[in-house]
Amino acid sequence: MKIKLTSRAAILEAAFQIFNEKPTASLGEVANYAGVGRATLHRHFSSREDLMIALANSAFDELDAAVDGATTHAQTHTEGLKLALEAIIPLANRQWFLAHEAVESDPDIAKRYAADKQELFQEIEQAKLEGTFSSDVPTNWIAETYENLIYSAWVLVKDQDATPKQAANLVWRTITTGLKP
Repeated sequence: MKIKLTSRAAILEAAFQIFNEKPTASLGEVANYAGVGRATLHRHFSSREDLMIALANSAFDELDAAVDGATTHAQTHTEGLKLALEAIIPLANRQWFLAHEAVESDPDIAKRYAADKQELFQEIEQAKLEGTFSSDVPTNWIAETYENLIYSAWVLVKDQDATPKQAANLVWRTITTGLKP
């Protein structure tokens, strides 16, 4: 049995799909892809920016749920960071286009991003105490490296040059041992 989505959910799903394929798609194209009229789309989202903010919030919710689910039973912070990678990278097709959208100007999105960043810093600090990362390497550097390697993994997955699992393993190897043989 096929589940019927609400108009809002159908628009969000369509937007994730179409913006992944064509980041410059119009709202009319999103409405058409969702199988709703433009008026219906505009009842839910008054502008492209409103739609992007809703997509960003949905993406944050999905990421948070995936990471929380994957790391619930992690025995160490190090294991949690690795498991988080394995949960985040398969979501590339849902997150990709948001890396290119300026949604951080929205105060709520900025708060969510800052909270996620702070949580990552705390996990890295704990992983340093576990000996995973050198204590003389700035936490900000490790966090930026971690996030940028996730982006690189998304590129590999999007271009079908690696599976999500392979990409996660490459990220983990690179961040923990570098690129040496």
